[in-house]
Amino acid sequence: MSKAETTDRQSPGPHVADSHDVIRVHGARENNLRDVSIEIPKRRLTVFTGVSGSGKSSLVFDTIAAESQRLINETYSAFLQGFMPNLARPEVDVLDGLTTAIAVDQQRMGSDPRSTVGTATDANAMLRILFSRLGTPHIGPPGAFSFNTASVSASGGFTVDRGADKTRTEKVSFSRTGGMCTHCEGRGTVSDIDLTELYDDSKSLSEDPFTIPTYTGDGWVVRVITESGFFDKEKPIREYTKKERHDFLYREPVKVKINGVNLTYEGLIPKLQKSFLSKDRESMQPHIRAFVDRAVTFTRCPDCDGTRLSELARSSKIGELNIADACAMEIRDLAEWVRGLDEPSVAPLLTKLRHTLDSFVEIGLGYLSLDRSSGTLSGGEAQRTKMIRHLGSSLTDVTYVFDEPSIGLHPHDIQRMNNLLLRLRDKGNTVLVVEHKPETIAIADHVVDLGPGAGTAGGTVCFEGTLEGLRASGTVTGRHLDDRAKIKATVRKPTGALEIRGASANNLQGVDVDVPLGVLTVVTGVAGSGKSSLVHGSIPTDEGVVAIDQTPIRGSRRSNPATYAGLADPIRKAFAKANGVKPALFSANSEGACPTCNGAGVIYTDLAIMQSVATPCEECEGRRFEASVLEYRLGGRDISEVLAMPVTEAEEFFGTGEARTPAAHRILARLADVGLGYLTLGQPLTTLSGGERQRLKLATHMGEKGGVYVLDEPTTGLHLADVEQLLGLLDRLVDSGKSVIVIEHHQAVMAHADWIIDLGPGAGHDGGRIVFEGTPADLVEARSTLTGEHLAAYVGA
Repeated sequence: MSKAETTDRQSPGPHVADSHDVIRVHGARENNLRDVSIEIPKRRLTVFTGVSGSGKSSLVFDTIAAESQRLINETYSAFLQGFMPNLARPEVDVLDGLTTAIAVDQQRMGSDPRSTVGTATDANAMLRILFSRLGTPHIGPPGAFSFNTASVSASGGFTVDRGADKTRTEKVSFSRTGGMCTHCEGRGTVSDIDLTELYDDSKSLSEDPFTIPTYTGDGWVVRVITESGFFDKEKPIREYTKKERHDFLYREPVKVKINGVNLTYEGLIPKLQKSFLSKDRESMQPHIRAFVDRAVTFTRCPDCDGTRLSELARSSKIGELNIADACAMEIRDLAEWVRGLDEPSVAPLLTKLRHTLDSFVEIGLGYLSLDRSSGTLSGGEAQRTKMIRHLGSSLTDVTYVFDEPSIGLHPHDIQRMNNLLLRLRDKGNTVLVVEHKPETIAIADHVVDLGPGAGTAGGTVCFEGTLEGLRASGTVTGRHLDDRAKIKATVRKPTGALEIRGASANNLQGVDVDVPLGVLTVVTGVAGSGKSSLVHGSIPTDEGVVAIDQTPIRGSRRSNPATYAGLADPIRKAFAKANGVKPALFSANSEGACPTCNGAGVIYTDLAIMQSVATPCEECEGRRFEASVLEYRLGGRDISEVLAMPVTEAEEFFGTGEARTPAAHRILARLADVGLGYLTLGQPLTTLSGGERQRLKLATHMGEKGGVYVLDEPTTGLHLADVEQLLGLLDRLVDSGKSVIVIEHHQAVMAHADWIIDLGPGAGHDGGRIVFEGTPADLVEARSTLTGEHLAAYVGA
């Protein structure tokens, strides 16, 4: 075998290709960034720090990652680009040295009822292939084990033209075997509807009998029912005949004409099932979710026992397990079972499946099961699940972008996450991490600190360099980097107790515990130990309990802090009362909207496959209201000027003088209380950071009446300096007579607690037990649990 000759010549110097070792950003102005220019080293781990809203995500996600994705999309043909989202070029002068960016953010995974951990990671697809090859009895191809595939069959005939007036009819038949349970349609649950929660049957259709959200008397949904011609509008619903009742509740879709418009009438029950019940509960808006909780009872499907699979799919087994049993196992146990399979005919498949399952265990998610609905995963669990496919990737020189990967992780688990980030870097990748936790900041090769404040007070680079340089820099992050909350010298005495007996939701093992009332109680433990199951599954959500979970707030560009927090209504009413006009005039989504831009403030120009262009509306100059509305004043200001105010200025404006509005002032005080005083009232929700959204949600729920507040990881997205403000807020809640129960991993919150309930000792079936209850001081002294060891190290005990 010949071998090519090589000449051993000394290189005259570094190769020109090796000079591209930084990502250059010049003049970045996305969101609140103020002409940021920076060089980020490639093939290193760079951590971006700064207070919430300082511009970290704007720089990393909305500028670097977004431009990388846009440039990749442009490499496809014009035809393919027509099917892709139109991505606008970020507001930046120069972006140089970009590589392919893979963004792993905190966005919840798809909440479709049929979306599971297994379907989201391809593990389910591999299991289906495995059972179609090795399962006995053999029932068909992989689709026969899919709960997303229904069994169908058809037969008929078609005519074959043979020429010269000769034709022949041939019979054909078609069948496909799917694994979907026909009763629940692959959802695992069936619903039963309480009709008394849908309408008042003592009323007629003309008396607006419906108690369903969005079913208002003048809306099209109700008009289709009342004007369909099937019912007497003046007849009480309880007096309907059997046929009228059937048409009202269950009639199949039928075309009707109302005011010359062709519309579809459908019975109330199938209409509700399509509009509300086909959606995952966790993805619903709060008022819709409250209605569904009242009106609908979800129970395990009796036909498939919640497995989503048909009896045929469950009849095929490998050894003693069918595919439903395999998907219900904890992933670490499933990995052991797969390791015990030895079949050369599917060896490559087994190797890939083992690697995927082992990656779950390695990343700290071995306690999950493949049949877990993806919509029920926390933000941190969803982010780590997305990481699975990247751990074994052969790609190098990729830019990985992570948004607070430590979210939802116990201090014990953070080291494991750090090791994974370092592994990605050591393979030759650039790793960019937005993070607040000192434990993750500590592993950075390079640190970029943005600030100095949030919103308009941020958007500049305050420091870039090493960790030691950050400590000595004097920036907000540098000053707070080594902050450590102290254990309280004295703790509050409980005023009562909330008794939980025999709690067995998910992995809880018959837990009995008394949750003290009138104090700050922190429920902690490693990820998957059963904290949320204990608190959300055992504490009754009656009128006295205000639960604030991790569900992200939703909203379009038209939504803003004023509309989300309920502040818009009292402001509109105050303007209306002062000027003697209708409140609807002061809504940019209603009568007062600028007719040119429809209240958006900008005009969007669709350029087909090219990016859409947004330009400020020339008519209203971006103020969103028509000119006649802006002539009405309150306290010398028009509605657009009020919406442009920061919270602190608006709090003063509505607190005294002609504009004094107590209802608005109370809401503004709560927003200032959670540290959002710098936000403008009309700032689009789409521009808020994760930490700002979390605090906006907290401030909104604080207005609800209740004696017990349940908070799920309120430190999510909060800077070290912001955590101190949160602790003060929790103290004020308790001192005002409330009981506060917090699910939390942050050691500062644990140290500040009056009482700690620690679950464990591990995750999944290794958890679900109370391993400690008592004061933080007792936990530190005992050091009997993982939480105790880490808390002791944190406070320097």
